[in-house]
Amino acid sequence: MDAFDTPFLVLAVALVAQWLATYAGDAVRKKMRPLKEEEREDFDLIRTAALTLLGLIIGFSFAMAVSRYDQRKNLEEAEANAIGTAYVRADILPAEQATKLRELLKKYLDQRVAFYLARDRGQVGQINAETAKLQAELWSTVLSAVTSRQTAVEALVVSGMNDVLNAQGYTQAAWWNRIPVAAWALMGLIAISCNLLFGYGERRGSALALVLPFIVSIAFFLIADIDSPRGGIIRVLPQNLAALSQSIKSQ
Repeated sequence: MDAFDTPFLVLAVALVAQWLATYAGDAVRKKMRPLKEEEREDFDLIRTAALTLLGLIIGFSFAMAVSRYDQRKNLEEAEANAIGTAYVRADILPAEQATKLRELLKKYLDQRVAFYLARDRGQVGQINAETAKLQAELWSTVLSAVTSRQTAVEALVVSGMNDVLNAQGYTQAAWWNRIPVAAWALMGLIAISCNLLFGYGERRGSALALVLPFIVSIAFFLIADIDSPRGGIIRVLPQNLAALSQSIKSQ
């Protein structure tokens, strides 16, 4: 699992790294090179600019994480709609193929719900393998039912099944679409630099050394949590898929 899939680890690492940077800046001011009073105005300007840049980058990263989270939610709904449509259109096929297609769709739906709920990477691998197997069976069943007599009505079944397969691909792509590591590295570097400046410019020693590190670490935690499809507290739950599954099984 990626380190950014563990938001609490991101919180701990960010907090410790920034506190050490603040402490290092404070140590430099006390023991090596005290800040002169005539330099204070220029230093405050640089520190304010650095903090502003950090705030902007955190804001942009948060917006990126939220947009990806919303995309995953929308695709979960779209996937449920595609499966539901394919299940209804199975009535177009002959009775034997329609029954088989519905049974396969029920199993496929269970696998899609499990995909959203799984946290273990090994379990996800098994789910993906079973999903691929079911997709092949679904497509084979549809093709065998419409090959002999292709009509405009039967084309709806093929189109609906194509939407089911595409929806899964779009969902997988959205789950892989994360905040780039380079963006995390840039945020971390600027945060450490800001804390160095904060520690170096603090007149009252290290009494407030944890203020900025704590605030920034909480922001990092929230971004990592929203951006992580599996490891975070804030997750996309398969509400539409689960509701569809219950509706189908109750019929």
